[in-house]
Amino acid sequence: MPRRRRLETGTDWIQLTMTAADWKAADPALLGTMLAELHLIRAFEETVLALAAEGRVHGPAHSSIGQEGGAVGSIVGLRSTDAVNGSHRGHHQFLAKALSHVSRGVIDPRDPVSPDIQAVLQRTLAEILGLAQGYCRGRGGSMHLQWFEAGALGTNAIVGGGAPMATGNAWAQKHAGTTDLTVNYFGDGASQIGSVLESMNLGSAWKLPVCFFIENNMYAVSTHVDEITADTRLSVRGQGFSIPGWRVDGMDPLAVHLAMVEAAERMRVGGGATIIEAEVYRYFHQNGPCPGSAFGYRTKQEEAQWRDRDPLTRVAAEMQKLGQITDGDVAELRARSQAAMDAAVSALVETDPEREGRRRIRPELWPDPSFVDVGIRGDASELADLPILDAPATREITFVDAVAEVMARRMETDERIVVLGEDVHRLKGGTNGATKGLADRFPDRVVGTPISENGFFGLAGGLALDGRFRPVVEFMYPDFMWVAADQVFNQVGKARHMFGGDNPVPLVLRTKVAMGSGYGSQHLMDPAGLFATAPGWRIVAPSTAADYVGLVNAALALDDPVLVIEHVDLYNTASAVPEGELDGILPPGHAAVRREGSDVTILSYLSMVGHTLEAAEQTGIDAEVIDLRWLDRASLDWTTIEESVRKTNAVLIVEQGARGTSYGAWLADEIQRRLFDWLDQPVERVTGSEASPSISRVLERAAIARTEEVIAGLDRVRAAWGGR
Repeated sequence: MPRRRRLETGTDWIQLTMTAADWKAADPALLGTMLAELHLIRAFEETVLALAAEGRVHGPAHSSIGQEGGAVGSIVGLRSTDAVNGSHRGHHQFLAKALSHVSRGVIDPRDPVSPDIQAVLQRTLAEILGLAQGYCRGRGGSMHLQWFEAGALGTNAIVGGGAPMATGNAWAQKHAGTTDLTVNYFGDGASQIGSVLESMNLGSAWKLPVCFFIENNMYAVSTHVDEITADTRLSVRGQGFSIPGWRVDGMDPLAVHLAMVEAAERMRVGGGATIIEAEVYRYFHQNGPCPGSAFGYRTKQEEAQWRDRDPLTRVAAEMQKLGQITDGDVAELRARSQAAMDAAVSALVETDPEREGRRRIRPELWPDPSFVDVGIRGDASELADLPILDAPATREITFVDAVAEVMARRMETDERIVVLGEDVHRLKGGTNGATKGLADRFPDRVVGTPISENGFFGLAGGLALDGRFRPVVEFMYPDFMWVAADQVFNQVGKARHMFGGDNPVPLVLRTKVAMGSGYGSQHLMDPAGLFATAPGWRIVAPSTAADYVGLVNAALALDDPVLVIEHVDLYNTASAVPEGELDGILPPGHAAVRREGSDVTILSYLSMVGHTLEAAEQTGIDAEVIDLRWLDRASLDWTTIEESVRKTNAVLIVEQGARGTSYGAWLADEIQRRLFDWLDQPVERVTGSEASPSISRVLERAAIARTEEVIAGLDRVRAAWGGR
């Protein structure tokens, strides 16, 4: 028989429980502040539910009533420069951080409502009602609350979606030389989600000051935690990542506070990530003013037992035992909190003159409808004073060397740039040499990541939103963006607009199209079409090394997320770049006419520009070939396109990739709506087949477009002329 020995992880996992001595030792000002915040948040949430019952809240009202102890206990001792983010049920976390910020961490329960606190309550309520004076100008509502000044990074409607962003913020705090920390709040459901577990790994491996705070309220919408995981001790997740954990009664705010004090001590001295699991209970259903028992998934007895453990009652009772507060003081605190919310409501809501006994939002407080698209991306004004790349390209290098050289130049001139990706710091420049020499010159700013695109891309998103760093992320192949789709599209792409339109998101995502390399269906897509239809992203697609220099310089200066698409067919081709320092930009709205002509306008990008030029020469058609360079809606050079179409009256869009994810489908629609009066025939397109490229050399070639397909496309255009 083999010998068996029970193993231990060696990582602390602590159950922390209060004693009477702990309450006696607590600072009375701390207890008073906690009690005041608990009552202010409770009154706020009751008001939201009342307005929701009236139909004044458009969308969900995810009440945190019952869970306030976890948020208040963990946040009350934090600095304004510490950061928090959370989930869709995040009113209490946002308010606890905002109230602590404006009060500088101390609120007198006998005089709880200062003008600054009243302003926080009103602006937060305005946001939930969708009004212009809200923190996100009404765009965020109940689920997307952000106030950077207070250290509130933003609550999140994607379960677990905030964990990578919080980890990125913690990376920025550490590498900016601070002792600040970040707390990411999520619930029992997110404890099983990949983005959270990936973030735990990154936070531990890189010793980041991030706390993963699990508000275990035991239910999703109606599914109990023991139905979705075999181990309901959710803080045990940290053991696999060597992250110490604390389990506490979340209905006891002091217990939560003391756990956070211990966790913060570790994080502030470089000890790395921590986990706190607070057992809490939401008193109402997932959304709205009804209890869970009304829907049959909880019993009234269970709800009553948790009601008896109300954190507001617990703190007040302990303070009364210590002679720090009276029943009358608590009643007055409750009344003042409710009065503050009544005042906030009166400022936002009025009697409806057209419906007796009903109220309405004050009409003048709604956002102007013209604001709908403002802030999807910035206005690119940050490029205004940068030099344009106009020197002749005379120095011959390979395209991939140009990729590495321009990044080295930018890292030399901008210490904020950090490069992240799989193997970017090894193999003499990653898998293709695109980061050659960077790790040697900038060892602390070229970061090799685990194979966890969702985690490390979301971390980069947190870095970008922090503002002290400018991340450049490499996805080895574009198809991997599907792994990171939540962070790419739901988080980074939407962040500026969703939170009000003002916050820059300076991030560059590099990837390569590898059609023709035999890597098959899960490595060879062209991502342009998907990114072009996703809000917030700018896209560059260079066909020459010189263009790459100017486009990437512009991308790294923009305050928007930019996708930089490269093509492996170009990597080892001899290319020319300007002599000297590689500093000029090619700004949005600047396409290049590679061949002038009058018969047809051909629009293309990447390696297909070369195939298009070959096809034009072989057919003898007098084609005007435009290299788009910038592909997104806001950056396309419509002036050049329109001038050409007015001249030729025909358009052929050429791309290499699959028909289903086609960039040209979107562009053709846009052209036909904008330029219909100058078209003599429908927009023609050249694409690959419907299928993703296969491993077989023959089937791969059949699935993609090259010169022969462009010739066929030109023949179709010529046929529409009647043979001329």
